[in-house]
Amino acid sequence: MTFNTTFKGGLIAAISSAIITLGGTAQAEYPEKPVDMTVLFGGTANTIAQLLSELMSDALGQPVVPVSRTGGGGAVGYSHVVGTAPDGYNIVWNSNSISTTHHTGRVEFDYSAFTPIARVSTEIPALAVNASTGWTNLDEFTAGVNAMDGKLKVGISGKGSFTHLTSAALFDAMGLTDKVAFISYGKGKAPVELLAGRIDAAIQWPGQFASYVESGDLNVLAVTGSERVGVLPDVPTAQEQGVDINISMWRGLAAPAGTPDDAVAKLQAAAETAVASDAFQEASKNIGFSPAFMNAADFGALIESDDAFYGTLLQQLGLAK
Repeated sequence: MTFNTTFKGGLIAAISSAIITLGGTAQAEYPEKPVDMTVLFGGTANTIAQLLSELMSDALGQPVVPVSRTGGGGAVGYSHVVGTAPDGYNIVWNSNSISTTHHTGRVEFDYSAFTPIARVSTEIPALAVNASTGWTNLDEFTAGVNAMDGKLKVGISGKGSFTHLTSAALFDAMGLTDKVAFISYGKGKAPVELLAGRIDAAIQWPGQFASYVESGDLNVLAVTGSERVGVLPDVPTAQEQGVDINISMWRGLAAPAGTPDDAVAKLQAAAETAVASDAFQEASKNIGFSPAFMNAADFGALIESDDAFYGTLLQQLGLAK
């Protein structure tokens, strides 16, 4: 009897211990450890990512660690993240590049390989030239290019990159496709290449050009979105100048497909808090981007519609694989 009582008591204790252990596991809340955030590009993208990661870390209670995995127009970083566990601890600071990398054949998977978390910001590309050209608007630019003996040398981040796509679309809309030759920067930067005369024009983010416009070294002729940008408020859109184009870059966060809903919800909430913060809003004015939070569901719909748009555009421009 004593044996049975002792056995029974020990069994109850063991079961209770197991329940407590299992209960503790079940009650563990995401995140329990740091979150790895893959950053696909340098420049403005990296600058925003660094600030966003700091602000999200505060909101999540765990570090969000930005890790640079650049190359292939985003292909290197996307390939890394898509191969990680869908547990909420690996995310990517993504952009329209998920569509351009897929449709140009750099990665086999498309946007559906990822679960959207939130859109964070938008950036509108700008067309700049050396001020010595004397061109101050798109009409003068078109006349000058048409009068050239050779082709206009246009700097791009790389074949099939977003700047290449935007440039090709803009010059196609302006009827200048046959007058343009694209040249990759290599390790150079657009303003430096323009000032050195190695290229004649470049489409990049307005923040890269702002100080050079202020010094009078570069002229920014147009932005390609539907609205002007705060960092260069006097620069009109291409649409205002009679060129029908509306292309902008969004940036946001995504995780491998299948990431749990609770992890996505917490990451989305942290991103929303970060975007609404005074620090993020103030940085947008200095760096040259627009805070543009969008929840996971709406962001997913945007990515899907954008993918169709860029897929068609790349086909039309002969850049799709």
